Amino acid sequence: MPDNPDTDSSRYFVIKGRRWRKTDPSIPPTLEKQLVRELMSARRAVKAAKSTGDEQDMALARSRVNDAKFSLGERGQPWWETPTDESLMTRLKATIRCLLHSRAEGKTICPSEAARVVGGEHWRDIMPQAVKAAWELEDTGWLHVTQQGERVSQNTSGAIRLKKS
Repeated sequence: MPDNPDTDSSRYFVIKGRRWRKTDPSIPPTLEKQLVRELMSARRAVKAAKSTGDEQDMALARSRVNDAKFSLGERGQPWWETPTDESLMTRLKATIRCLLHSRAEGKTICPSEAARVVGGEHWRDIMPQAVKAAWELEDTGWLHVTQQGERVSQNTSGAIRLKKS
């Protein structure tokens, strides 16, 4: 039995005897809907890759599922605990990738969208980490950081947008 059934039921649900972590309730509904839509799309991609036996497609689809689950707070450090610097960056990067996957080809996101997902009502406090996560993903070649549609370097100032490479 859980130590505190009220707290436990607000954090987990049980299906067929297995306990699953609930989605972070502080995610804004519009963004949560995008993340869930991407999770479902990624799960369909896993199923399709299984049917064709394409290992590369399978790996990509599974990484998309993983990113969506981290974004929603269903994997990684529990959303009700104070995040470590490492867990915060992991979730921010997963959220950035997930949001970009959920958008149409060539569309962009703002780092503040990832901060809103991960930080809830205190999203402004983690904006520096969201921007840092974006630049780290830029360094890997996963995305491009842009300003007014043009790719920019890290020493830029002002609002930035993120676009999948």
